[in-house]
Amino acid sequence: MLSSRVEAVSPPCTPPPTPEDSRALRDVLGAFPTGVAVITTRGANGAPVGMTASSFSSLSLDPPLVLWSIDKKAGCMDDFARCRYYAIHALSQEQQALSAKFAQKGIDKFSDTPHTAGMDETPLLPEYCARLECEVTERYEGGDHIIMVGKVLVMDQDESREPLVYHRGNYARLEP
Repeated sequence: MLSSRVEAVSPPCTPPPTPEDSRALRDVLGAFPTGVAVITTRGANGAPVGMTASSFSSLSLDPPLVLWSIDKKAGCMDDFARCRYYAIHALSQEQQALSAKFAQKGIDKFSDTPHTAGMDETPLLPEYCARLECEVTERYEGGDHIIMVGKVLVMDQDESREPLVYHRGNYARLEP
């Protein structure tokens, strides 16, 4: 006679990281693959500003809202804290070098980077998997980050491109 009782077997687990162990937390969070985006705006001085982010997410379809977060210590934090518009460029697999460039500190990220002007002169990159032009609706405190919520005003995508993915601290590719 077969028993209908099933016993759950829990895999051994390690204790969760403590708040003081930020490297361990980053490693655990890195197990979740994310897309890679370059987010741009116009700085207070009128110059183009941009950064690489993997914290981008959809928030609402009605109204169309997205969110992303920026480290309070980021060099462009003041510009994003004041901007009215920003653009999110979901990068393609061919844009790993662009992602690395916009992740660097202390360089002119727009030197030799073609771009046009969107709303309020927000810099728009010509190549992407998807691009969203947004108007800031809210900014929230989120620990060591500011959470930026934006209403999507203009959107576009290039269906011929595959997204650039980040997983466990490295770039990865999606295999169709």
